[in-house]
Amino acid sequence: MASTLPPGICRDCRSRPAAGERRCRHCGSPRIIQHGELERLAIAHIDCDAFYAAIEKRDNPALRDKPVIVGGGKRGVVSTACYIARIRGVRSAMPMFKALEACPEAVVIKPDMEKYARVGRHVREMMLALTPMVEPLSIDEAFLDLSGTERLHGAPPAMVLARFAAQLEEEIGITASIGLSYCKFLAKVASDLNKPRGFSVIGRKEALAFLAERPVSIIWGVGEAFAATLANDGIRTIGQLQRIERADLMRRYGTMGDRLYRLARGQDERKVKPREAAKSVSSETTFDRDLSQLDDLLPVLRALSERVSERLKKAGIAGRTVVLKLKTRDFRIRTRNRQLSDPTRLADRIFATGLDMLKREADGTFFRLIGIGVSDLTDAAKADPPDLVDTLSHKRALAEGAIDTLREKFGRQAVETGYTFKRARHQRTEP
Repeated sequence: MASTLPPGICRDCRSRPAAGERRCRHCGSPRIIQHGELERLAIAHIDCDAFYAAIEKRDNPALRDKPVIVGGGKRGVVSTACYIARIRGVRSAMPMFKALEACPEAVVIKPDMEKYARVGRHVREMMLALTPMVEPLSIDEAFLDLSGTERLHGAPPAMVLARFAAQLEEEIGITASIGLSYCKFLAKVASDLNKPRGFSVIGRKEALAFLAERPVSIIWGVGEAFAATLANDGIRTIGQLQRIERADLMRRYGTMGDRLYRLARGQDERKVKPREAAKSVSSETTFDRDLSQLDDLLPVLRALSERVSERLKKAGIAGRTVVLKLKTRDFRIRTRNRQLSDPTRLADRIFATGLDMLKREADGTFFRLIGIGVSDLTDAAKADPPDLVDTLSHKRALAEGAIDTLREKFGRQAVETGYTFKRARHQRTEP
């Protein structure tokens, strides 16, 4: 019987195999993409594979065949883990002590966020060379809409994406998994199917049947708690959702019921939106041992406030709301925020506001993490006008500017405040 498989694309040499070919006749690769809608789909989700760990392995080939965890010491959490470590049960956001219990032979590497950000910017530039319609989700992940780009690239989106994946490996030395579909939801689902180095396609024709067999947990917005609620109602698969009327789902689950109805049927009208401005700037640290005393927490808060201020000044922005984050010994998170009368980018104001909130929380509770940040961002031109009540604020701002100048010229350690000079040595700072 003649094969009915459609023509496809060889992911390794980008040739066009004939219908039914299981291996590329040109290079012998089995990595052939075949799909009846391949040349009509344009919404993609690209997710770099184990991004931080992949960069560390790229930079140190001796780590290539070893389990690698990028994270912060025994008291921190896993930022990411390579696939060898994942096979052993290590997962992102897992407490480090649990990760090392699952994989005691793992090589643990402290995150180098500046290096990862540089690589992330390079990846983003490569995406933008494909289409201006790039919606970043994180440093290493984004949606792309390649509609209308075939004339520009001389090839359909699937071929352009195959070239991108090869270029990523050749130029940067990391890999990515790609999902291609007609909507964002299914593009994201597709990119998760065959990691690492995956390239999966979900078309309109098979969407309903494909989704029917999947767990409800793959639906955007269905977390662990809501999945348990659905399970208690006898709903575990998307196929079960497909058999329930929209009105019934909305009666049970409100607006989430409408989302369940639509996504269960592969209906997602969300557009790919180019990069939006950052919504907040923050910095946090996980301690090597839990802290409860205000005197111990205070110098850490000051150092983090200075880091946030530095980033705001470099970006030319300021924030009106100061946010304090604390994580207790039992992993409970406390978030407190306070809106200022006007935006700020000064470490002095960020610290003073955070300290006032911290004093209310420092009641003997032991904390394993502290963070400070600002939100409600705006242009720095609107920041820190003269304060008619606090007449010394202008002098403090001038002093801070002088410190910034010295640090820029001679390094961060050139000038220490009274707080940071006695800073505790039992923390690890995160971006």
